[in-house]
Amino acid sequence: MTDPKRLFDCLELNLEREHLPDMLVGKESGAWKAYGTAQVAETIGKLSAGLLRMGISGEERILEKMDKVAIVAKNRPEWIMLDLAVQRIGAILTPVYPTISVGELEFILNDAQVKVIFVNDEELFHKVLSIRDRVPSLQEIFTFEHVAQARHWKELLVSPTAEEAERLERIREKISENELATIIYTSGTTGTPKGVMLSHKNIVSNVKSTIPCMPQGKIRALSFLPLNHIYERMLTYLYLFSGSPIYYAESMDTIGENLKEVKPQMFVTVPRLLEKVYDRIMQKGKELTGLKKKLFFWAHDLAGRYEINKSQGAWYNMQLALANKLIFSKWREALGNNIQCIASGGAACQVRLIRIFTAARIPILEGYGLTETSPVISVNRVNVAQRHFGTVGPLIPGIEVKIAADGEILAKGPGVMMGYYKRPDLTAEVIIDGWFHTGDIGEFVEGGYLKITDRKKELFKTSGGKYVAPLAIESKLKESPYVEQIMVVGPERKFVGALIVPAFAHLKEWGKQHGVAAASNEELIHNPGVLAFYREIIESYNKYFGHTEQVKRFELLPAEWTVETGEMTPKLSLRRKVVTEKFSAAIERIYREH
Repeated sequence: MTDPKRLFDCLELNLEREHLPDMLVGKESGAWKAYGTAQVAETIGKLSAGLLRMGISGEERILEKMDKVAIVAKNRPEWIMLDLAVQRIGAILTPVYPTISVGELEFILNDAQVKVIFVNDEELFHKVLSIRDRVPSLQEIFTFEHVAQARHWKELLVSPTAEEAERLERIREKISENELATIIYTSGTTGTPKGVMLSHKNIVSNVKSTIPCMPQGKIRALSFLPLNHIYERMLTYLYLFSGSPIYYAESMDTIGENLKEVKPQMFVTVPRLLEKVYDRIMQKGKELTGLKKKLFFWAHDLAGRYEINKSQGAWYNMQLALANKLIFSKWREALGNNIQCIASGGAACQVRLIRIFTAARIPILEGYGLTETSPVISVNRVNVAQRHFGTVGPLIPGIEVKIAADGEILAKGPGVMMGYYKRPDLTAEVIIDGWFHTGDIGEFVEGGYLKITDRKKELFKTSGGKYVAPLAIESKLKESPYVEQIMVVGPERKFVGALIVPAFAHLKEWGKQHGVAAASNEELIHNPGVLAFYREIIESYNKYFGHTEQVKRFELLPAEWTVETGEMTPKLSLRRKVVTEKFSAAIERIYREH
């Protein structure tokens, strides 16, 4: 196949190449189970026939008549096999986060008029069952794991008759690259979910433009970010189009173990997970004693001074080579000892972390994009000459970007979505004269590197009329090992304040050394010594900001913000509105007159 144009064309490409014994690999009952190229193709063929047989298709190439199929499951080989089977019959896959609230799930299933839903396990089966009566379009629920009283997905695996095979081929040939491939509902940080419509061309163009930016040839990838987010899904197609095997982590909790087992050359992550990896490494460093501890922190300090594409002299290079041999080799071992790069996106990554990991020969390629842009707009390359710390890299081929008068990033190109499903009004608000308005503020630096400075909606004015960009302040303060999470507050207030979730493991260690003991996190955050310590931390970082941007007062909070408790989106972005409402009393204490 010379020029694949539709997502499912990756299957034919893989069948033409040397077959992989491990095209898709997942863990079943504690052991890795590999699906080779031929088995993957056969399963997709049978699943396509089974879906057709139960009346699911998109034979009439009219948006409303293309049946919608939903999936609520963790990453596993069956996820991608279902995605490809649904595409090949012209139907539309609508993926949903497994952690979604019941209310949002009901909204999405009704909005998309989903006919069939595939769920991971018993828990998700019962979640869907609880709203089934309120979703008139829903005909069947299938499960990937065996669940009592539920239909198992393998019931759909049927060998197509000659007539069905002919019909499948007819449908496949009719599907154009410009037609809808998937609807992805973005939970966003506010409001009702919006269905982003992405065509085959949207995603395939993004895959083709991103392939040259990543390691070349066949690589082994580990997949763990939720596949229902376009970021992990587009990278999955990048692997498939490149002929690379994909291994699916068992869960977020087993990533460390799975990295050592799989030894991948690449994986995709979000900054929050990188921060946790770094914190664990630092914690282990602090537990060392004597010469080992001195060497660890010598290497760490050395890495903190690393500059990309800029020689720091033979002495520095010699020391860094020694640090890599003695210390950072162990960091690489913990990641499977095979990493060529880690792609990071979804939120701003601390420059300090990228600097330190890169010095440790673990390149972090920070990129930028949105669901609406399929997703990549720009990314730092695996080629070191096309990387710049503190930026999200050069634009990918085919994408145009201009910076509006107010600093907003506007994007144009084949990756820009078809629009929001059933919402031409919302589409018209964000796509104006072909330019997609991202809602992000940015600038180009040093010859074409895009730098994100803030979210347009998150910029705020103090009561003194001064603009404040919270993202830059939060990113800087998160460099402190004692700050787990932070949200800057202060719209229409006299000064900038902050809600801070301490890194309790580090804080308790500090407490031991300073004679501060507490029975609970709640008690710890009210301790006068702890409060004085955090005031010092804030003051040490305030010097990086202008007077109006400096954090004047703060409140410490006793528990981490999570997806489950509602303060974080499933892709681990902060829901500022939720945090503001939930912790309104703490915010009021910041601004109480003393």
